[in-house]
Amino acid sequence: MTLYTHADSNVRKTWLYLGGFLIFVILIGLLVSYYLDSYAILLIVVVFSVLTSFFSYWYSDKIVLAIAGASPIEKKDSPELYRIVENLCITAGLPLPKIYIIEEQQPNAFATGRSKEHAVVAVTKGLLSRLDRSELEGVIAHELSHIGNRDALLQTIVVVMAGIVVLLVDFFFRISFWGGFGRRNSREGKGGAVLLAISLIAIILAPLFAQLIKLAISRKREFLADADGALLTRYPEALASALEKISQDLTPMKRASNSTAHIYISSPFKGKEGQSWITKLFMTHPPVEERIRALRGMKV
Repeated sequence: MTLYTHADSNVRKTWLYLGGFLIFVILIGLLVSYYLDSYAILLIVVVFSVLTSFFSYWYSDKIVLAIAGASPIEKKDSPELYRIVENLCITAGLPLPKIYIIEEQQPNAFATGRSKEHAVVAVTKGLLSRLDRSELEGVIAHELSHIGNRDALLQTIVVVMAGIVVLLVDFFFRISFWGGFGRRNSREGKGGAVLLAISLIAIILAPLFAQLIKLAISRKREFLADADGALLTRYPEALASALEKISQDLTPMKRASNSTAHIYISSPFKGKEGQSWITKLFMTHPPVEERIRALRGMKV
């Protein structure tokens, strides 16, 4: 296994998800425009989908950084952090990413960016103050693995797409119940009623499917980044120890967001995760105990 094992696969998946997103949103728009008797809505949805896909690719990193409240820093602002990132990038054969600091006391971090040449690593102040050097190296190596494998592109685009699906569904519901559904349904009889039911089910389930796709991608990527990060440092115990400290620290994150929770190395919603099967289904990260066990079972 190398740092770049999954890079090509993730690039293909990115284009697959973007294409699927376009088709999915257009189908929903077609259903809604049919019942509102206005195919101008379908045209609007098509244009909107194309534009949002474009901006998802080029500007999703900036959106995520703004949501997190992250600010760029220079080497003089945090020399040790810079040296760690520089050294690991040399080892990994990666360009130096931009480094951002998040004004949060919860220890956490994430990576974002559309390519290795346009990547960002963001860490919280709490992470810098609570981890020792080797643990910090383990976390940074994990995030660089996301960049090397193009996880950052895939995960960040999914953040934006999932959010857009939710916004569109809310918009469709609002305009539909301003009288649109009743107008078409009364004219089409039973056939119209069936299609109406299908449309409503599709609209209701759209955000759920978007969320499940986002979470499934996140959980798998975290295991892979843990393994690649450990291979990069040759010291799996450092990341395992860091994950223990991060998971045990229950400091709340002021700007925690459901839309970006899955890109962090650990869920920002500390202490709020339950243990029921339904809660586990919607967890943004695999259980930290499983991640630590896998790391400590590695031979490097």
